[in-house]
Amino acid sequence: MSAPSPKPDGSRATPRVHTLANGVRVVCDPLSGWQTVALSVVAGRGARFEDEGRSGWSHLLEHMVFKGAGGRSARDIVEVIEAGGGHINAATGYERTSFQVRALKDGLDLGSAIVADLVQRPAMDAADLAREKQVVGQEIAEAADTPDDLVFELAQEAAFGGQPLGRPILGTTTSIGAATPQTLGAWRQALYAAPSLVVSAAGAVDEDELLRLAERDFGGADGAALPPPVDAAFVGGVRTVAKRLEQANVVLLLPAVGVHDPDYFTLRLLAEILGGGMASRLFQEAREKRGLAYAIDAYSETYAETGVLGVFAGCAAEDAVELAEVTVGEIANLAEPVPAAELARAKAQLKGSMFMGRESALARAEQAAGQVLLFGEALDPEQVAAEVDAVTPQRLASLTARILDQKKAAVAVLGPKAALKAAETFQRAVAG
Repeated sequence: MSAPSPKPDGSRATPRVHTLANGVRVVCDPLSGWQTVALSVVAGRGARFEDEGRSGWSHLLEHMVFKGAGGRSARDIVEVIEAGGGHINAATGYERTSFQVRALKDGLDLGSAIVADLVQRPAMDAADLAREKQVVGQEIAEAADTPDDLVFELAQEAAFGGQPLGRPILGTTTSIGAATPQTLGAWRQALYAAPSLVVSAAGAVDEDELLRLAERDFGGADGAALPPPVDAAFVGGVRTVAKRLEQANVVLLLPAVGVHDPDYFTLRLLAEILGGGMASRLFQEAREKRGLAYAIDAYSETYAETGVLGVFAGCAAEDAVELAEVTVGEIANLAEPVPAAELARAKAQLKGSMFMGRESALARAEQAAGQVLLFGEALDPEQVAAEVDAVTPQRLASLTARILDQKKAAVAVLGPKAALKAAETFQRAVAG
């Protein structure tokens, strides 16, 4: 592939990707006139790489590295970043773990050094680990006490039961309790191994400086990356929990496609038309016309080889069954070609969200790192927009039929007992 051509302001539509000798990849996205820089160091490994005994270890590890690294204490790490006007954060997902620094334009040197210490030289003190297990245990308890967190965990378990994608990213108190400084340190070496790392920077960044810092801070990273996980299978099922709440929380999932599927953008548009905004079919039918829910949204969640089409709603218990019926009906209607104007609106919304997201340096750095992990390169936004524009009403209808033909659903309902029958209603309607 030829090098991306520069724009008149010196920036490039597609950032360049470099590979260090140890396999660490480096992405530079300079933006002319910016006064800040965002650094994202992403490991292409996360919670779905865990076995059941290590469930939650990736998230626990992300917590632990901030307790001390590279000779700095937990307080030193945040104070030195904030003293320079910066912010530091991290996140663990099913397929990746990311460390992010936002800083003023001269803060890249320090940010890179700090993150390199977190990823490669954490202290892993036993007393800190004991305390952090308590903290994560509180986080697990908080999620269980938060209905709109718990209902998504229940739906994920129903969709991918008995598999890593069906387990909560936080793990359980039992599984995280089994971790020791030594076993968690070995997990770090595998999770953050050099071949799975991408160092990505956007904003006020010079390419030569970034490459120098990446070589200095990550050129010595080693370790063999964990092998790809076994392909996940959408199994479907029902999870219901009766609880005294004012509203029922409902999540409805159907098996869909993964990131590498040619219909990836078709799925994104399908979710947009179904329930992506106030003009969407579900919002208009379920909320505006029938008054069944205050909040109702459709979304797509994609992994490397699989994905889901999902709907979330909060509704009165007595309306849950009708809401499930309306949702199935609106999905089934999408097996017929949608009007051109409706598809054009969905395309405009999707492209708008993609391009607006690129107005954040951190979002650009994260997006580029994710693309390199998935596709081996950073994608040209204009080419991505062209792929969105290429989706036809026939492709939308075909994907809908492909989803429904599997006759599988995963449903979670959390709330008053009267709402729980909505789960069986939805699953039975999908199964035909």
